[in-house]
Amino acid sequence: MIKKVFIFCIALILGFSVSVAQIGSSLTKTGTTSAQFLKIGIGARAIGMGGAFNSIADDITSIYWNPAGLSRISGRGEAIFNYVDWIMDIKYGFAAFALNLGNLGTIGMQISSLTMDEMEVRTVEMPDGTGERFKAGGLMMGISYARQLTDRFYIGFNAKYVREYIWHEVAQGFALDFGTLYVTPFLNGMRIGASMSNYGTKMQLSGRDLIIIYTVGGGTGNNINAFIQTDKFEMPLLFKVGLSNDFIKTESQRLTTAIDAVHPNDNTEYLNLGVEYSFKELFFLRGGYKSLFEKGGEQRYTFGAGVRYSIAKGLAIAIDYAYLDFGRLKNVQYLTIAVKF
Repeated sequence: MIKKVFIFCIALILGFSVSVAQIGSSLTKTGTTSAQFLKIGIGARAIGMGGAFNSIADDITSIYWNPAGLSRISGRGEAIFNYVDWIMDIKYGFAAFALNLGNLGTIGMQISSLTMDEMEVRTVEMPDGTGERFKAGGLMMGISYARQLTDRFYIGFNAKYVREYIWHEVAQGFALDFGTLYVTPFLNGMRIGASMSNYGTKMQLSGRDLIIIYTVGGGTGNNINAFIQTDKFEMPLLFKVGLSNDFIKTESQRLTTAIDAVHPNDNTEYLNLGVEYSFKELFFLRGGYKSLFEKGGEQRYTFGAGVRYSIAKGLAIAIDYAYLDFGRLKNVQYLTIAVKF
């Protein structure tokens, strides 16, 4: 029964993917979706593996890559803080918490924030600046639930509130993530994952910056307030299917390889490739390639390292670092701190 449910979920997600691919297949639709910060990956471990984490999903960062993996976290729970000095002086922070409730499943919370330095307000009449300054950024808050349905099948959901702002304008929306994960009984437990992210409402900017004043009758005529109506934009919908396997798995060493196929609604399909070497589950080395075959993409190879240190019985801390080559935009470096309890 569970296998049939899993196959149905995979077929449903792939069906959505195919239907989206058939719409405007000759266009990449780059820049046609809102809330682009939702596409910034989190977790230095996953980024070090090129973002190929959909089927690995066994720690707190699963809340982003595949929420089904939340039910695979060890111990009572995990917490994480992720900071990224993103491109063009943009700062991105992410924090999440998950608690294992046993047979009731796993619950979680997450929050992310994108910020940037203030900029000068410039107009056609005053190109050197009006003396005013404005900010722009984004915010996401969400709750999660995941559950292990059998010893091999996992399922999970996220519900998210999304907000973007620029000067006095704001766009808001709600989105859902859905994920499944199946651990096969062969090849050292090869894993298959599938997820759909950011399926939600369209976002539309509104605010007092969009007020314009018309003068009717000219000269001393009447002033009429009007609003500029902005268009509505979909969120960056992502369909992902992943496959991973432990090619080496002994008491002291593990070598895991992974591949994710990703179909976005605003660009071409691409692959994420990754590998992770573990020594006694204490020291880690990682490498990968992100966004392979993406049309016009700048993200390329990745590498990273990590260490896990046990502070006390049932309490450990993990520190991970990752480097992401961003082509002409140089590079992005990740630092992640996680607590396992």
